[in-house]
Amino acid sequence: MIWAILVGYFMPAAVALARKKRNAASIMLLDLFLGWTVIGWIIALIWAVAYEAPRPNPAGRGGTLVQGRP
Repeated sequence: MIWAILVGYFMPAAVALARKKRNAASIMLLDLFLGWTVIGWIIALIWAVAYEAPRPNPAGRGGTLVQGRP
């Protein structure tokens, strides 16, 4: 019974880690400290499953960065 409660409590953190969210640590902290309020848990879960735009490629147009060349 305790394991089921712990798994449910930390579900937003697990989802964030599984989806490799940039803010996974922040989601885990929100879940840890405010998850007991239920509204904090819901916010953490929504944040964990929300769409995250892909990170921009610093080389541009799918190329690779090469030292010393544009």
